Amino acid sequence: MFLIERVHSKIRSMYTPKQKEKILKFQALRFRRLQHIIYKLLFGGNLKKLALAYYTDKWGVHKYAPHYETYFTPLRKKKLNILEIGIGGYDDPEMGGGSLRMWRTYFPNSKIFGLDIYEKSVHDESRIKTFKGSQVDEVFLSTIVDTIGNIDIVIDDGSHMNNHVIPTFEYLFPILADNGIYVIEDIQTSYWSHMNGSSQEFNRLDTIMGFFKNLVDGLNYEEFEIKDYKANYYEKHIVSIHFYHNLIFIQKGLNNEGSNLLENGCSI
Repeated sequence: MFLIERVHSKIRSMYTPKQKEKILKFQALRFRRLQHIIYKLLFGGNLKKLALAYYTDKWGVHKYAPHYETYFTPLRKKKLNILEIGIGGYDDPEMGGGSLRMWRTYFPNSKIFGLDIYEKSVHDESRIKTFKGSQVDEVFLSTIVDTIGNIDIVIDDGSHMNNHVIPTFEYLFPILADNGIYVIEDIQTSYWSHMNGSSQEFNRLDTIMGFFKNLVDGLNYEEFEIKDYKANYYEKHIVSIHFYHNLIFIQKGLNNEGSNLLENGCSI
């Protein structure tokens, strides 16, 4: 077990929720520059350890960190603009922000942007900027895009509501940079009735899983035996969709490799 995990285990067992909240706020708001330097030197390229060090749920509660490393390791040293929806800490302005700091340390040359419905500007620093607003407010999203410019990675860790996640994707994915990556966390809400999901109707297009499963055939639209078929934007610009437990990665690019069907009907 990582030393950090032992420390977290001790904190969970020794302190009350209020005391733990004070510890998290102290870590979030004090000596951030020093923390960044220490964590970068100790385990800057290890997302599991960074997730634990910054008290995020991307490792431990969830098992997302190894999947993120699969996609993000080749990009780690690039200069990117990364937008994460959902900063954490609910309505307490001083809580949350751990994930933003984790990405700031993991991507040493990138700018990290966070979006939340609550005020979180206390977490702003040289390579982190936060915005307050709704992820389904297109006017608000357009102001963010104007401020950020090119967006290379979007991570939706926001409301997790089916009727929020889908419209947010529909607005932001066309704006995402070519070869960009769009990530959606906590898709278990697709199956939860109190979040407008369903555990019976798995292919409903108004659930996160149903919506994205419906896009999978579009990866092969060039093989459709439909005369004069007109591909839509997603079919032309999604090159891969990877599903994991409660997690989806969508890779953007030009999906134009050509068909494997010859004119005489024989496959290559």
